[in-house]
Amino acid sequence: MDRQFSEVCPDIMVYNYKTKGTCSRSIAVELDGDTIKSVSFDGGCAGNLAGISEIVKGMKVEDVIKKFSGIRCGFKSTSCPDQLAKALAEAAEAEKNS
Repeated sequence: MDRQFSEVCPDIMVYNYKTKGTCSRSIAVELDGDTIKSVSFDGGCAGNLAGISEIVKGMKVEDVIKKFSGIRCGFKSTSCPDQLAKALAEAAEAEKNS
C-alpha cells in the first residue's frame, strides 16, 4: 500500500491500494484519523463505485470494514466493497504503526 501526505492538508493521509480479483484496479483512500474523507476507484462499475464512495464519505473506518468485509461479486470470492474493506484495514494498521 502506497501512503502519502495530502498536499492540501498535511494531517490527512492518502492511501493507494492495488485491488485483487475485481474489475477495479486500485482504490485511493483519504483518511482524516479514523474518518474517511474520500474514496476513489480506478476502473470497475463507475456508477456503483461512485455511489459507494459517496456513502462511505464521513463514516468511521471500522464501521465500513464491518459492513463491507466478505461481500462477494457473483462467483468471485471478493468484490469492490470487500476490497475497500481490505484497503481500509491496511490503512488503519499503517496509521496505527506510524
